[in-house]
Amino acid sequence: MRMDYETFHLERVDDHVLIVMMDRPEVANAKNTAMGLEQIEIFQSLYRDTEGVRVVILTGRGDKAFCAGGDLKERNNMTNHQWQVQHNIFEQGVMAFRMCPVPVIAAVNGAAYAGGLETVLQCDFAYAAATARFALTEVTLGIMPGAMGTQNLPHAVGERRAKEIILTGRPFTAQEAYDWGVVNKLCEPGKLMDETLETAKRIAANAPLSIRAAKRSISVATQVDRTSGFQFELQAYNRLVGTEDRLEGVRAFNEKRKPQFKGS
Repeated sequence: MRMDYETFHLERVDDHVLIVMMDRPEVANAKNTAMGLEQIEIFQSLYRDTEGVRVVILTGRGDKAFCAGGDLKERNNMTNHQWQVQHNIFEQGVMAFRMCPVPVIAAVNGAAYAGGLETVLQCDFAYAAATARFALTEVTLGIMPGAMGTQNLPHAVGERRAKEIILTGRPFTAQEAYDWGVVNKLCEPGKLMDETLETAKRIAANAPLSIRAAKRSISVATQVDRTSGFQFELQAYNRLVGTEDRLEGVRAFNEKRKPQFKGS
C-alpha cells in the first residue's frame, strides 16, 4: 500500500490500524480535486488488498476542522462541465469508501461541514471532540448534499430531523450530534485520538473475517427486509464456520488465553 500522498497523511499503528488523516489544514481540510483522486486510490487499494489493515481511523489535521467540505476557492469560476467532472471524482470517492471491507471510524477533531459531515456519515461510526461542530450547508450555496447526505443522515437521525438539518443548513453542536445519533461518543479534544485508537485496537484484536462479514451484514440490514437480511446473515455466518480463526477462538476460550487471529 502506498503511504505518501499530497493531501492525506497515512500512518500504521500496531500493524492492524491505519490512520488516514486529511492533510490540508490551511483550508480547513477542504476537499479539492487532488484529495478526491487520492481518496479513490486509498480506498480502492484497501479493497484490493488490506495488507493486514483491520480498522481505519479517518480524521483531519489540526484541532479546528475535520473537513469543511468541497474547496470553494478551487470551485470558484468553474464551468458547469468542470464542476460536474470534479463531482464525478467525488462520487467515485464515495463508492470507493463504501466498498472498504474493514471498519472505518471517524475521529471528528473539529468542524465537519457539508461534504465533511457527509464523510462522517459514510464511516461505520464516529467519535467526536466535544468542541466539534456539524452542518450540511449545501442549500445555502444553491446546491444540495451530493455525497450520500440525504441517504445516510435519515438512517442516523430519522427522517424528520434530517429534513430540518438539511433544509435549514443550520450548524449544530457536538452534543446535539451525540444526542441525535450522528456520533457515538464525545471526547475531550486532547483525548479524542487516544479513545478512538483504544476502540480501533479492540476491534482489530477480534477475528478479522468475522468483523468484515458482520460489517457487510449490518449494512445489508438497512437496505432489505428482515427476512432477506437474515438469509444474508446466515450465509455469512456459515462461511465462518470452516475458518481457522473460528477454531482458534474456541481453543483460546477453552485454554483461557487470548486468541491469536490470523484472518484465515
